[in-house]
Amino acid sequence: MRLAEDPNREAVHDFRTTSRRLETLLDLLLPARDRNQQKLLKLLSRIRRRAGRIRDIDVQLAALRSFKVPQEPRRKTQLMHRLIDFRVQHEQKLAKLLKKKALIEGKRRILRASQSLHARSTRDPLVVANEILRATSTAGPLDDEILHRYRIAVKRARYAAEYAPRSAERDRFIAGLKQLQDALGSWHDWMTLTRTASRQLGDIAQSSLVAALHNVTRVKFRHAVAALSGSPSDSAAVSPSANTPKPARRSSASQSQAA
Repeated sequence: MRLAEDPNREAVHDFRTTSRRLETLLDLLLPARDRNQQKLLKLLSRIRRRAGRIRDIDVQLAALRSFKVPQEPRRKTQLMHRLIDFRVQHEQKLAKLLKKKALIEGKRRILRASQSLHARSTRDPLVVANEILRATSTAGPLDDEILHRYRIAVKRARYAAEYAPRSAERDRFIAGLKQLQDALGSWHDWMTLTRTASRQLGDIAQSSLVAALHNVTRVKFRHAVAALSGSPSDSAAVSPSANTPKPARRSSASQSQAA
């Protein structure tokens, strides 16, 4: 497993997307799961959650490096170094999880699962994708929590739709989901960075850098809401009159985990 040898940004991202696709197949598309597949899902979920913490830091670092503002350059450097330190800590935790025994078990269970898939039929991937979106649809103004749920749902719907046979309908559907995923993902990346900066540097009254990050996050929120309200999928349509959240005096202690 490349992730165990070198947990760089690309390896972490590839593992998370690949494991998500496999989880979507086993958890949503198959009519039933056997004991081996259930244990494989549990193992993949543990590794993916640990890798997800590294991925969160990677996207925050990328956003911070791209953030060209004159406010508090020393504090920006300080925040960058803290994020790098956090990444090292999570790499060490991931390494402990990815012991040789766990890797051997994972490979064995994946091989077993692949052998059992050939004789089993799956549910219609496009039907499943639309069910995911419909189940997540919520009326009323959007807030961070609802937007985060949509982000996860759109990602899962896209992975399900990718299992459908190639067709113009499928390709259009996936293209729309990708655009929506990009807008929601960009908002989530900046929101996560803003919350981290608030915890490390103080609220907007204490740091002009944090205030500037809040401004970017509000813009990203509006873009995400606009993309969601303009989604080609009826099941993902929402009211465009969502209220843009105002910057909080104190950041939330909890941080949304990226999928």
